[in-house]
Amino acid sequence: MILVMTVQNSDKTLSRKQRLQEKQRRQLAVVDTVDKAEAKVRKAELELSVAVTEAVQVFGDEQSASEGLDMSVEAIRRFLDMARDEAASAD
Repeated sequence: MILVMTVQNSDKTLSRKQRLQEKQRRQLAVVDTVDKAEAKVRKAELELSVAVTEAVQVFGDEQSASEGLDMSVEAIRRFLDMARDEAASAD
């Protein structure tokens, strides 16, 4: 009788272990997915910052670019800062 209970407990322990491993696998997969998505967002923001920088040059100033792009001046400045930071880190 004790042997049977020990075997049942081993089965439960294994089952708990498997559930924990599966939960950890799913968590790691989600973290990996988020990391990849963040990298894509960062790349897209950098591309947008280059485009906004060009727009400011074409429109003449931040206010005109803001109106032409229907984007707030604050957003324009954020992208300009991002482009400057990227250029500085590339040097």
